[in-house]
Amino acid sequence: MSFAGKTVLVTGAQQGIGRAMALGFAAAGADIAINWLDDAAAAEAVAAGVRGLGRRALLIRGDVGKLDDIAAMVAATVEGLGGLDVLVNNAGVFPRVPFLEMTEADWDFVVDINLKGSAFAAQAAAKAMVAAGRPGAVINLSSQSVRGHHLGIHYSATKNGVVGLTRSMALALAPHGIRVNAIAPGLTDTAQPRYGHDEAELAAMAKTVPLGRMGQPEDIANLAVFLASPAASYVTGQVYHINGGSHMA
Repeated sequence: MSFAGKTVLVTGAQQGIGRAMALGFAAAGADIAINWLDDAAAAEAVAAGVRGLGRRALLIRGDVGKLDDIAAMVAATVEGLGGLDVLVNNAGVFPRVPFLEMTEADWDFVVDINLKGSAFAAQAAAKAMVAAGRPGAVINLSSQSVRGHHLGIHYSATKNGVVGLTRSMALALAPHGIRVNAIAPGLTDTAQPRYGHDEAELAAMAKTVPLGRMGQPEDIANLAVFLASPAASYVTGQVYHINGGSHMA
């Protein structure tokens, strides 16, 4: 699966799954636009990794919860790397809050980034692809939390929303040759599950997974590379659960 001559924009790429996405696509031959928000050193390290693989890296700071930042991010990618072929909607937040204590601000913060940000980043990317006459792909990140989470009512709502968004965008963009799919990771070895859990608790959680381990960010990235590649040219509007068997849909 070669992405030589292709450009991939990864949102929230400074760490975790986003970092693995950037490096995975770079290893496949793509140039990478690395969106980051609040850790310049981590973002620079990802860029160094991309360049170490012989690919170009463009760092773009921006908040996907702000439409102006999204527009600037896509424009910078097209200008700086010569086009856009794949968008990975990875940026997301999961602040834990009990439902009975959740405020409007809590809700808006999560929805703006996880759902609105994904929708309008895909719209901006698709407009750039259509304007350039380039078919492409969008990979959205959902979550195993589509099943529900007692401390993530807002988060679960957005990740279920991403599923509907993916299917609807796939229909809307198919005439333009743009495929849209989603990945729903389960327990994955990133900073996210460490909020509220120590390493012993994480190890115990991993033992409940049928395959006996937490997922690695690279597991998610490998699937994304496949879905964006010509090998998946007849795949669109689908949601792939990747969780070691802990949830079968």
